[in-house]
Amino acid sequence: MKLEEKGLRVGEKQLKVPIIQGGMGVGISLGRLAGSVAKEGAVGIISAAQIGYQEPDFDTDARKANLRAIGKEMEKARAISPDGIIGFNIMVAMRHYEDYVREAVRAGTDLIISGAGLPTELPKYVAGSNVQIAPIVSTKVILKYWDKKYQRTADVLVIEGPSAGGHLGFTKEQITYYDVETYAGEIKKIKNVVREYEERYGKKIPLFLAGGIENHSDVNRALALGMDGVQVATRFVTTKECDADQRYKEAYLNATEEDIVIVKSPVGMPGRAILNSFMKKVMAGEQIPHSPCHGCIKNCRPQEIPYCITDALIAAAKGDIEHALLFCGAYAYRAQKIETVKEVIASLMNPCV
Repeated sequence: MKLEEKGLRVGEKQLKVPIIQGGMGVGISLGRLAGSVAKEGAVGIISAAQIGYQEPDFDTDARKANLRAIGKEMEKARAISPDGIIGFNIMVAMRHYEDYVREAVRAGTDLIISGAGLPTELPKYVAGSNVQIAPIVSTKVILKYWDKKYQRTADVLVIEGPSAGGHLGFTKEQITYYDVETYAGEIKKIKNVVREYEERYGKKIPLFLAGGIENHSDVNRALALGMDGVQVATRFVTTKECDADQRYKEAYLNATEEDIVIVKSPVGMPGRAILNSFMKKVMAGEQIPHSPCHGCIKNCRPQEIPYCITDALIAAAKGDIEHALLFCGAYAYRAQKIETVKEVIASLMNPCV
């Protein structure tokens, strides 16, 4: 069955390729990458995490710089793909979460994907708009909450598995416990809950599996589990269109399987990253000096953190690899070359590419 025949849509727009490009901050998935992905018929996602780091007033008023950059990056993406599906990934854990959501709505986003916490108030922040909302979930909690408080359900749903990159919604023990087979059971449980809400609201809720989606076989496996599509991030890092510095992309190309490790973020969450000299210092207990607080995460205490995640992620985006936190997915080491977005999508969708 062709995708068009399935009627898979995001709002009023037809999805031509069942792929969401995952949001990657800081500065990895901005307007250029998101627009390029949308142009190919998939969903392009801009990360709102410290999106204004290149603005001249970022050091003095990060909130203002970030709000301004949301509109700028959307304009870049729309210039590349005027009619494509373009959205934002906005983490619940960010300070000024509501401000960033409302600014993304004003900027004309089609979709807001939200995780790193439960986006309990997201329906309120997008009320009165046509913006679609997509929680990143591992349980049914948020669907139950939205149903009870707002009489609304998700428009799209992303199920993120333990092989994902960046911050993970799992404990270290869960990451060790789950493999492809054991997590498939969790996926089926979530899918059954979603079907209940589809019946209740009389609408299709497209399901996208995220985490460790690296090739065509992975896409087929997701579809066999009853998913409508996949969310892919790591594969898009090593593309010509990715907004990151070339040296960041080359860090993926140079990484070995042993270099991919689970690290602890300053905000207390486990994450997956490439082991470099910076992370070796952190893991050895060294305290890394940092810049004045840019107000990125709600619960961060600057005087207590071993390093500043904003500093480390900006260093990554700028290509200062030895002083950077190099977030990545479980299979980043498999990257062999710089490709185009078109080539990545073709390899995910076709067995012979």
